[in-house]
Amino acid sequence: MYNTPMLKDGSLKDKVIVVTGGGTGLGRAMGSYFLKLGAKLVISSRKIDVLRKAADEMVAENGSEVLPVQCDVRNYDEVENMLKQAVKHFGKVDVLLNNAAGNFICPTERLSNRAFDTVIDIVLKGTSNCTLAFGKHWIATKQTNSTILNIVTTYSWTGSSFVVPSAAAKAGVLAITRSLAVEWAKYGIRSNAIAPGPFPTKGAWDRLLPGNIKDKFELEKNVPLKRVGEMQELANIAAYLVSDYSAYVNGEVITIDGGEWLKGAGQMNFLESLTQENWDELQKIMMQKKNESSE
Repeated sequence: MYNTPMLKDGSLKDKVIVVTGGGTGLGRAMGSYFLKLGAKLVISSRKIDVLRKAADEMVAENGSEVLPVQCDVRNYDEVENMLKQAVKHFGKVDVLLNNAAGNFICPTERLSNRAFDTVIDIVLKGTSNCTLAFGKHWIATKQTNSTILNIVTTYSWTGSSFVVPSAAAKAGVLAITRSLAVEWAKYGIRSNAIAPGPFPTKGAWDRLLPGNIKDKFELEKNVPLKRVGEMQELANIAAYLVSDYSAYVNGEVITIDGGEWLKGAGQMNFLESLTQENWDELQKIMMQKKNESSE
């Protein structure tokens, strides 16, 4: 049942949805389901070649319309350009899904200030840039029934070892979500969030637990339901929160983690078992991957 689409066909008909980080992983999974429900989609990231390939595949699968727009959410001018292109192409934007993220595991004492800044800039500053640009547009044009949906994590409120920059940034995003739910409600703008547990995707989890490190741990062991999440489960929750069915849901954070955080706060605390030699190995692998991606 948990692989079954939840909403009826046409539930998102005529809605225009912008998904940051929409070309891969969770963003793509949610976007694909939005298309199946009748939405029009704008996907963005820094890599236009990845976006174009994803857009072509998503259109072929779902027969709807997808606009790929290159955008580094850390740059406010690029965010404004993304919004401008979306409105020019589709005439409006109804939903902003702040999904773009950056994260890596590392003992905090090994972090450089630049590494810390990178995660904060993508997750917190990127979310605030998009939220400000889209919110100001909706308020200025008096467009109501607009929705902001943010992807956070359970360690937004518990904290977690070895992902301190991400925990700090996601906590900030959670604060933005709840604050604007009150402040912008008068403009017809709802603000909600989803806190997913383990939903392994090749790209994100290969970066988070590179090499054979992930083989040392069974993520399911930390989840009371003894399994990881299925993409359709996350897509179902996201589609509900951006649909008109959730019109009275505002300022809420829906956790979908199989009970993981209730069992043990701090999603990455299990990494305490790694040795210094393990961390040395991890850093070499991550640096290699970083160099390969920049070539």
